[in-house]
Amino acid sequence: MPFTRISLHRGKSPEYLKAISDNFHRAMVETFNVPEADRFQTIHQLEPGELIFDRNYFGGPRSDDFIFFDVTIGRPRSAEVKQAFYRRIVELLADAPGVRPEDVMVTVTTTQLEDWSFSNGIAQMLEKA
Repeated sequence: MPFTRISLHRGKSPEYLKAISDNFHRAMVETFNVPEADRFQTIHQLEPGELIFDRNYFGGPRSDDFIFFDVTIGRPRSAEVKQAFYRRIVELLADAPGVRPEDVMVTVTTTQLEDWSFSNGIAQMLEKA
């Protein structure tokens, strides 16, 4: 049930955005125990000055191709799972669309089951539990 907000500078092609979306989701399926059909993402393309980041803080140097992935999840994952996930993301994005590992930032926020309603005003995860 992850929901991912993907933020980057405006101007990338639809193919570039698709490769980001597809490979990020692939990393989730391969390392984060996410079902293939569980795919919820938004891509925010921002104008210069609307995506503010330090070029060197805990990594870098970051370029204008910097991408921020903000992932909200319901079930906690171990530190080991998260580390494998982070490594797999940069591997896949380096392959396509060619994003440098220094330009990838990921945050993961955990919520409770009652914090999700997928439709119809129902907390489906509570009923499933």
